[in-house]
Order: sequence, then C-alpha cells, then structure tokens
Amino acid sequence: MPYLRRGKVLSDVGTDHAHLPIYACREGICVRAVASDINRGPVENARRNIAAAGLADKIATVCTPGLDGIAQYEPEDITIFGMGGELIASIIDAAPWTRDARIRLVLQPMSHAEILRAYLLENGFFMLDQTLVKEDKVYQIICAEYDGQKRTEDDMALWFGSHNIERMHPLLGELLEGKRRLLQTSADGKRMGGKDAAFELGMLAQIDALKAHIQEKE
Repeated sequence: MPYLRRGKVLSDVGTDHAHLPIYACREGICVRAVASDINRGPVENARRNIAAAGLADKIATVCTPGLDGIAQYEPEDITIFGMGGELIASIIDAAPWTRDARIRLVLQPMSHAEILRAYLLENGFFMLDQTLVKEDKVYQIICAEYDGQKRTEDDMALWFGSHNIERMHPLLGELLEGKRRLLQTSADGKRMGGKDAAFELGMLAQIDALKAHIQEKE
C-alpha cells in the first residue's frame, strides 16, 4: 500500500481478516495498528490471523462501528476500504478528530466516489493523490489529508479523480466505460418516466469526449 507512511500507527476500519494491518506491521511499515470492524465475526477472524502471524503485541482488535473509540489508539494513517462512499463520508464525519493535519486517510469507495470526494473537499480535506487498481473490477483509491481549506471540483473530477484524469491512468478508460453504462441506464429510465435526465446526458457527453481523447493518445 504505497500511501501508508513508515513509522506511523495504522487504523484499518472494516478490517475483516486484518490482512492489511498484518502486512503493514510484518513489513515494518507501521509501528503498530488497530484492526476494527462493526461485526464480531470479522473481529474474531482478525484476532486469529493476527495471533497466527505473531503480531498480537503490535495489532489491537476492536469491535466498533466506524471510528468510534479509535482515537485513543492515536492512529496517524487510517484506511477505510470496501464501503460505499456515503458510508465512508459518514464515518469520517462522526470522528471530528480526523480533522488533523497529522492524519492521513486512505479510502477505497465501492460506490459513489463522487459523494465522498465532495464531502472531503467541502470539509477541509485535500486530495494528496488518487489512483486506480483492478481486481475483479476497477476500484478508486483516494489519499487525503486535512488542511482546513474548502475546495470544489467539477463533476468529472468528483466522479473519476483529478489525478487519474490528468495522468490518463491506464485503467481510466475502463472506469469511464463502467460508469457510462450506469449513467446511460439511469438516463434511459428517467426519460421513459418523463423525468429530467439533463445531468446524466451531460455527464455522458463529457465521458465520451474524454474517452475519445484517451483513444487519440493511444
């Protein structure tokens, strides 16, 4: 995980099997970590894996929703993966102590990345970096830190990430196509129901223009 800083304390929210904190501590990236999940089953799985890795002295486990009770561990890098963008935003919003320039957020929204980015920008976080990764599909990763300055971005940057667009990330075309299909379905549904589809149609036009630009560069 390139966005994790060496020598910091990691909080992995929604840890499931604790694979990330185990890796980070085993490789000497993090000095210690806390692995948390809202459900007891994943926390027990995490605890067993941590013990098997011989890292029980470095990684604590907590059954808690979001970041509740995590401040006492003084995390400096916080990872929240595998949740919807709205939920990630609500978790951060419920933990005002994350509005600290010393804390780094590494976030992977499964959906509605645009809602998460808008929340971060409106609440004083800036996008330190962003990238795309692919497993079964293309996922967006956002690395953000707090400086207290509110910002705005256009819809394309909110949906796809300004860094990804500026760099013409190799996976950007695939991400665009996936979102294009969703927007087209939404637009068709709205028009059939007699509703305004101006936003969807506008986004589709911008996506098509960016896809054409990517193809010109290939």
